Amino acid sequence: MGGFEGHLFPGLSIFFYGLYHARLISKALISNRLVQYPPCRPWSQGRWAKLQQIHYVGLVKILSSFILVAQELHSVQGQFVLISKIFHQRNFIYDKQWQHLTFYATFFLSGCVDVVSQNVLPQRAPALEQGAQALSMFLIVTLMVSHLEDAEGVELYSHILFVQVLFLLLLVVIAELWAPNSLRFWVMKALLYMIAGSWLIQIGFMLFKPISGHKWMDDDKNDILFVTTFFCWHIISLAMLMIWIYGFSFWWYHYVSVSLEWFLSPAHSGTSGGEVEGREAVRKEDQVSFLQKCQGHMTRSSLGFSQSCLLISEQRKGKRSPRGLLL
Repeated sequence: MGGFEGHLFPGLSIFFYGLYHARLISKALISNRLVQYPPCRPWSQGRWAKLQQIHYVGLVKILSSFILVAQELHSVQGQFVLISKIFHQRNFIYDKQWQHLTFYATFFLSGCVDVVSQNVLPQRAPALEQGAQALSMFLIVTLMVSHLEDAEGVELYSHILFVQVLFLLLLVVIAELWAPNSLRFWVMKALLYMIAGSWLIQIGFMLFKPISGHKWMDDDKNDILFVTTFFCWHIISLAMLMIWIYGFSFWWYHYVSVSLEWFLSPAHSGTSGGEVEGREAVRKEDQVSFLQKCQGHMTRSSLGFSQSCLLISEQRKGKRSPRGLLL
């Protein structure tokens, strides 16, 4: 993660992964279902049907890891080797770059496990995905702790805050192994992923491309204090972003999706499909049950009306009986 691009691209990958989990959490809260690890869908025939049924999260992880590795190798000056052979010396070189490649390898392994669990196995294994995720986070935290040895000043304080976020994320991911269906852990995981990604991007701007145009000074206490202030602003803004995502998802699933289903219905567009037929069958069943309930209420109301008529007639007869005796 050397240079501005080395902080920007990994930060974007982590941030978008957190956005993905935030969307899943919003969907789970709205539909009141556990949708973070949906089961594998049965494969259907067709040219494009299988492409629509593939889970792309693991594939995106693998693709992003390849892009990050290519960017890291492109930034290396000279021959990229592990041990130097100059003047009969055997010294390790490119220590930071090798740490970065190991960092990206954890994304690759986690993506491979996701692909196998989601698209290869007959039944999805969420415990396997969570275990791979916890292992990758443990490796990342270990690498980042040793990554701070040569840092100082603004770089040191900003990376310490980044390591704190990763450590909290590691605790949440480990706790999720014993409570995989806890919404609290899902919310914390999504928020921490977004904080880690956005803060890594912020580190790239502070160290290499400051927005103000003035370089951050390591010996200035005000700059070091504002590092923590900016970090707190990141947390507040991302918490508000999660609330906005939930509100937008609530509006989408309750209003927009309903109108889209009506617009794409066979009666409106003239198209047909298995999914639409299934929805129509469910709607017909709901209509039949609703009609049955209405008929039951109508029969009950008719019986109550007939009983009330009988009571009224009996009361009238009771009132007329004394007149008959007088006559």
